[in-house]
Amino acid sequence: MKKVVSLSRARKDRAKASKRARADANAHRFGRSKAEKARDENETAKARRDLDGHARE
Repeated sequence: MKKVVSLSRARKDRAKASKRARADANAHRFGRSKAEKARDENETAKARRDLDGHARE
């Protein structure tokens, strides 16, 4: 015999899981330390300088 499921509860649980996934993604994207942000910025700047250095005149 199958378990009876409340549709409103199922919708609420699905919405909560969706919000949690979005929050985890935002925490990963924006929850970085100052040192990590600076390292990424330095790596990007170095890559841009290297690319510009290889450009032909």
